[in-house]
Amino acid sequence: MIPSGNDPVTMPCPVCGTLFVAAGKRRYCRDACRVAAHRRRTRTADAAALVPPPPARRRAHTIYECDSCGTRLLGKQRCEDCGNFMRSVGIGGLCPCCDEPVTFDELLGR
Repeated sequence: MIPSGNDPVTMPCPVCGTLFVAAGKRRYCRDACRVAAHRRRTRTADAAALVPPPPARRRAHTIYECDSCGTRLLGKQRCEDCGNFMRSVGIGGLCPCCDEPVTFDELLGR
């Protein structure tokens, strides 16, 4: 429909979808929608990659050592050999060379 005379022309806001009366070159219903549209246009793809990963469970990265037999395990608190609960030695992982549980402090020589 072609607007005639003084009939107000309503159009949806491209950001929020709210209908508003277009006046002049106005494309957005509010200044907040205009700013949001500008941010969407100028945001780089790198900014989306900076979202931190969800927090991981700490137990999965903890090295435990049995006081009775000296067995070390990654992420398991009960000794498979003697069945006792083990104490936490520190945060770490498996050694890439020998596949044994090693703490980060041991790797750094602390």
